[in-house]
Formats: sequence, C-alpha cells, structure tokens
Amino acid sequence: MAEQDPQGRAAMRPLLTDLYHFTMALGYWRAGRAHDPAEFELFFRRCPFGGAFTLAAGLRECVCFLRAFHLCDADVQFLASALPSDTDPAFFEHLRALDCSGVTVRALPEGSLAFPGVPLLQVSGPLLVVQLLETPLLCLVSYASLIATNAARLRLIAGPEKRLLEMGLRRAQGPDGGLTASTYSYLGGFDASSNVLAGQLRGVPVAGTLAHSFVTSFSGTEVPPDPMLAPAVGPGPRVNLVACVEVWLKRVCAHLGLAVQDPHPGERAAFVAYALAFPRAFQGLLDSYSVRRSGLPNFLAVALALGELGYQAVGVRLDSGDLLQQAQELRRLFRTTAAQFQVPWLESVPIAVSNNIDEEELARLAQEGSEVNVIGIGTSVVTCPLQPSLGCVYKLVSVGGKPRMKLTEDPEKQTLPGSKAAFRLLGPDGSLLLDVLQLAEELPPQAGQELRVWPRGAQEPCTVRPARVEPLLRLWFQQGQLCEPLPSLAESRAFAQLSLSRLSPAHRRPEQPALYQVALSEKLQALVHRLSAGTSL
Repeated sequence: MAEQDPQGRAAMRPLLTDLYHFTMALGYWRAGRAHDPAEFELFFRRCPFGGAFTLAAGLRECVCFLRAFHLCDADVQFLASALPSDTDPAFFEHLRALDCSGVTVRALPEGSLAFPGVPLLQVSGPLLVVQLLETPLLCLVSYASLIATNAARLRLIAGPEKRLLEMGLRRAQGPDGGLTASTYSYLGGFDASSNVLAGQLRGVPVAGTLAHSFVTSFSGTEVPPDPMLAPAVGPGPRVNLVACVEVWLKRVCAHLGLAVQDPHPGERAAFVAYALAFPRAFQGLLDSYSVRRSGLPNFLAVALALGELGYQAVGVRLDSGDLLQQAQELRRLFRTTAAQFQVPWLESVPIAVSNNIDEEELARLAQEGSEVNVIGIGTSVVTCPLQPSLGCVYKLVSVGGKPRMKLTEDPEKQTLPGSKAAFRLLGPDGSLLLDVLQLAEELPPQAGQELRVWPRGAQEPCTVRPARVEPLLRLWFQQGQLCEPLPSLAESRAFAQLSLSRLSPAHRRPEQPALYQVALSEKLQALVHRLSAGTSL
C-alpha cells in the first residue's frame, strides 16, 4: 500500500516550538545576523534502554515540515502579542517572508544504526531560520528514533520467527504519539499494527479481530439472520453453520471430558457470528469466561464446523493468565483433537497472546517450546517505559564558516566543533569496526589504508585499517527541495533489519552490551583540544 502524507497531518506547524527561539530570532535580526551562515547538528549522547545502538527515524516528517515551513498571518499576529509591544514591526515582516529555501539537510537514512555523538541530522542555512527549526526537528526525530529502537530491542528479544503486533494506540501519548508509535514500531521490526490510520497514511500493515466486548455482548439466544454458509471452494449446498456447530460441540466435549452445557452459549454465538462474517479469517478469543471449559471447546466446535466446508481457522488469542503455560496446554489439546478427528491443520493453528507484555515476559514467551506464534504488545512499545525520552540535542557547530564549541561545566555536554563528515569503518568480513567523525575539509578515510583516530573518552589514539569505508550522512534537502526520493517505510524497515544484522551479537544483546566505538580524526581531536584550552583559531 502506498504511503500518504497529507500536509495537514505530516507537517508540524511552525509555532509548535519554544518561545525562546523567537526571542533569539529577534536578537539575531536586531544584531544584523539573521542571514549569517550557520550549521547545527542533531544527535544524542547515550543509547537508550542501556543498549548499544539506536535506529535513526523521523527523517520523512522532518522533510515534510521543512517543505511546508511558513508563518501565516495568524502565526505572526500571535507572536506580536507574545513579544514586547515595542518590537519593530519590520521584524514581523521578516518573519512573514521566512521559508526553508536556504536550508540544507544531511542526515542518516531512516533505519540506520546510530551511535552517540554521530549526527542524525546536520542542518545548515541562515542563522535565524535554522535556529527556529531546533525544537520541531528534535520533536520529530527523538520520539520516532526512540520508538524504532525500542521496537528493534523487542524484536531481538522475540527472535525472527514470532509475529509481533503493535496494539498500543489507546495507551499512547495522544493521537500524534500513537501514529508515530505505530509507524516506527513497524520500522523497528514489528509486523503489523492495530492502528488503522497508520495503515492509511503510512502503509503499515494492519491487523485485528475481536475484543471481549464482542464476545460478552452475546447471550446465546440470538438467531443469525442468515446462518447458511457456502463451501470455501467449488459448488456445493450451503450449510447451516449454527446446526453444524452444535453437532461438533457434542463431539468436542466428549473428547475433552466436558459436559455439553459447560461451554458458554453466548461465547459460542459470538464465535458463530464472527465465523459467518469472516469464514476465511476466523479467530477465537478464548478467555472471556474459561479457556479450558468454554473458550477452547467453543472455538473447536466452530473451527471444525468451518473445516467441514473447507475453511481453516487462522488462530486463537489469550489475553489473561499464565500465557506461556496456557499456550503449551492449548497446543497439546490441538494436537490430540487433530488426531482424534483427523484434521492435521488443527495442530498448527497459530496462538496469539497479549496482556501487558514487557521485555521480561517477552523473553519468556520467546523461549524454545513456548508454542506462542503471535505476540501483541501495547504499552511497553508505545510508552517506552524503560526510558521515555532519547534525549536528543541540537547544537550549533559553526557560524560564518568558523567552528563553535560549547564547553560548559559538564564535560559530557561539551560539543564537537566544526562542520563534519561521518564514516563507518568495516572489517574484511563486513563487521562494523567503529564510526569516525572528522572535519568536512578532510579527505575521507580510504579502504586498506591505516588510520589513526581518537576513540571518544580514550586517553590515547588507536590505529585501524578498514577493509571498507561507508559515508554515513547523505544530502536529502537543499534549496527547499528533496535531493533524492525518500525510501518508503517498508524499504526503511528492511534497511533497519539489514543494519541490525551487521551488528555483532555483543552489541545487539539487550543487557550489558559491548559499547560501540565512535572516534575522532586527529585533526578534529586537535581542534577540540585547542578550543577546550581557550586557544583561538
């Protein structure tokens, strides 16, 4: 399905920002510096969740925002009311004329592995404009990257075989947060989402069946308007599904050692109603009353009745109790029932589970022999409970071609000065060695040539000889236009999985991973040293 990005949804409004950007804009304008060429970098200082990697995301929304950036009359009128009353009216006329035609953006492609200090975005252009872009770009990149990374962690814990569904819209931080979470959990490795709007706007595969309210809304006295169902394939008489289910219920209850009156009639009526609506996609939600005494026999009666007509049930879902233990018991009973009634397909009916699944429970459900096939996760993916913010920052690195550096009292908050290039160095087997930041004016590292670099935080340099060198930052936006087509969400998702596959198991593991190295070129290290010491350029 094609992605759709209507401007009214995708582009953030320019005033969704912090007031101090406009007070600084007035200061730049008043000082005659509005058009000074400047460059900012958007990056993070630590990987989230105690992990060793981050997935870059949010670039598409950033480009949509930049292309639509413009302050309308209502925006300017509000700013005039928020700023001092004696502000020169010419400043507001300047704001009315602003756009991003002078802005250039280089960035990591969506789905790229990103590491601390390496820019996710480099934004250059007129000082006043690129300053105004800070908060919107941070808002668009930080949460998207956090969600994608969280989803990737959950995928790594679950392993490649389990089907993961994101179903957290009702737990998300508002509609925008819900749409972002559904979109970027898919990029990070989930298979589908319950969010219909994410399917319409971004092409995310959507999935969903029925809730307990559907099941409990039936009492068992309801009579379907049309209980007849035709065979799945070929000609043949239509069959009364309700009557067929009642026949199968007796056989199933005898096999399971239950009385025919034990299974809840309302639950059975709900299953029949759903089967009549979706004979090719029948799934039972088994725990509205009792899984063993009601949900299972009712599901089997309907599934086997459908089976007589050539249909195969697509699964069952559990939403309470010990999910692992119940799934194993269900699989055992599916196998014995399949053998009893000679219906081999019943053995492999997918078992889906949900119910506040976190990383610990996911690891339990993913273990060998769990018998769980599909896992629905809501709160733990959309709210990122282990770390609710990535902590991205947007820092000035040059003005007028001169490097700028923030020193501060906290060494961790020092910035890296100057316009930079970033490269990933790989070994002969394609393994990732480290990322290198260097000044843009330097020659790129060469494959097969020895390179002396300074790992961040190290007291001494080290030498590395890469077998391959990959530039990380690509030119995406210039003079108000895209420089190359943005990949589709599905393409970015595939790229993210490829990127993760190249990361060593030591760096991928969720707990106590090995830290990936980011290093500085000797020239950049020397510049940092000079500016830190207060030496002028």
